[in-house]
Amino acid sequence: MDIQQHDDGKKGRFFVQIDQHDVAEMTYVWLADEKIIIDHTAVDASLKGQGVGRQMVERAVAFARERGIKIIPLCPFAKSVFDKTEAFHDVL
Repeated sequence: MDIQQHDDGKKGRFFVQIDQHDVAEMTYVWLADEKIIIDHTAVDASLKGQGVGRQMVERAVAFARERGIKIIPLCPFAKSVFDKTEAFHDVL
């Protein structure tokens, strides 16, 4: 699954497009320069069961590690993934 990212320095998103239509999205906002807040995740029903939401969280974790920043998962889905995945706790 090709997870893309767009970031304008104030907010951003990880997303998946199929035929130029967004079918999955996880949005975030920057908190100063050292944290992002994941505030929303949505995945189209056509992708149900394929782990796309988790893949977007994994991509956000990789982004945080690359930038040396932390993540605050306010979105209930992202929070549940973080709660279940101890390996991601370094970016909390």
